[in-house]
Amino acid sequence: MKFKFYIGLFCLILFLGISCSKKSPNNNDNGGTKPPTTNPPTNTESMIIPKKGMRAAWLATVFGLDWPQGEYNQVNQKKQYTDYLDKFVQLKMNAVFAQIRGMGDAFYNSPYEPWSVSITGIRGKDPGYDVLKFMIDEAHARNIEFHAWINPFRIATRASNATPYPNLHTSISANWVVSHEKWQLYNPAVPEVRQRLADVVKDIITKYDVDGIHMDDYFYPDPASAGQMVSDAGDFQTYGAGYSNIEDFRRANVDKTIKGIHDIIVATKPAVVFSISPTSDFSYNKNTLYADIRKWATEGWMDVIIPQLYSNSNFSTKLNEWDQFNNKPHLMIGHGYYQMTNSSELTSQFNLTKSKKAVVGNLLYSAKYLNTNPTLTSTLSELFQNPSVIPFLGRAVAATPADPQNVRLEGNLLKWTVGGGLRSVVYFTSDLKQEAKVLGITNQNQWDAISAGYYSVSTINVDNKESNVSKPVKK
Repeated sequence: MKFKFYIGLFCLILFLGISCSKKSPNNNDNGGTKPPTTNPPTNTESMIIPKKGMRAAWLATVFGLDWPQGEYNQVNQKKQYTDYLDKFVQLKMNAVFAQIRGMGDAFYNSPYEPWSVSITGIRGKDPGYDVLKFMIDEAHARNIEFHAWINPFRIATRASNATPYPNLHTSISANWVVSHEKWQLYNPAVPEVRQRLADVVKDIITKYDVDGIHMDDYFYPDPASAGQMVSDAGDFQTYGAGYSNIEDFRRANVDKTIKGIHDIIVATKPAVVFSISPTSDFSYNKNTLYADIRKWATEGWMDVIIPQLYSNSNFSTKLNEWDQFNNKPHLMIGHGYYQMTNSSELTSQFNLTKSKKAVVGNLLYSAKYLNTNPTLTSTLSELFQNPSVIPFLGRAVAATPADPQNVRLEGNLLKWTVGGGLRSVVYFTSDLKQEAKVLGITNQNQWDAISAGYYSVSTINVDNKESNVSKPVKK
């Protein structure tokens, strides 16, 4: 036994001696070639990555509210729109939710509905250019996502019966429409209407490179705003077999509408994100507008839910109520920017949403108020001091992004190798114990490394799926 022990001891010493004579992989030996001026981190070093988030504003076009505001000259109209986008870029916002179908009309050449009156001042008049393509192209040129905002049922509004509703598009049957005192709508009870809405969405996403389809909170009308209502008892008698009461029947009609739009998106262009922005009150949604938000979430018919938490007085309470949605669907928060009176309200709301893990975005209503309250917008620029990465929200279509390779510093340049069709995210922190910030999202494979500290890089694909983040390199 002693002999075997000494033999084993001798082998162990020999092994350790050989191992110790090998150079450490961190001793900058690179086959005789001096490496770039990079100080590789140890395996225990990693970057604390900031929370992802969409930053957007609604661009309302009904009555020309945000755009084009009664401007019918094509050159001036286009400039007004690009000025909005330039403001978004300045504020490091990354998406616009632009209303392209607000009153049974269209901001594009539709086979189903007339051109919007907001574009030329005359309903049905061709503006002479492809408005929606222009809007999308200009947004994408600035790396801003374009979400096409549509209203499902509303065709027209009026103050009273004294004003006639506009003529319907020739493709619309009068039997599909119900005209209340103040609101004219597509009738949710009619199966052909629900199919028409799915066809409208298919037309949009087939012809245009939109990143999302977005719907607001107008489903069945609130009698308080629609005035004298036309009874739907006849609809219930005709279509309501199987429903014990008219309220469940109404909810089912809207359910079928939402499911139909979801299904046509998935079947036609699954990369498109489907989002809905209901009011902040669950009961009001379900029992007045007949929008059963919880059911839609359970069934998976929405990718993103964006409740309108416009009241500052009960913002925290409402946020806690909506925090139940944790990626099924993804939760974003709609803020009433138009009615905020001071910067502390904005800061408080954003800090509260940032503290909620489920919240992955903030939307402001509406775009024009970015220009009317400079003090508030200055605060917004501070809250959006660094760029933000849009999270993955919908269905994976593109290949999983490959990790960046050979991330290194060469003097004052951060460089890396990246596959085609991918953008890169550059992260920085001066201290690995502190959360990093996003320096930029780029189509290039290098970045000016000005500050001393740690840099990391990831890649993202067209679905906003992100690769692993590289090990930090130190300057």
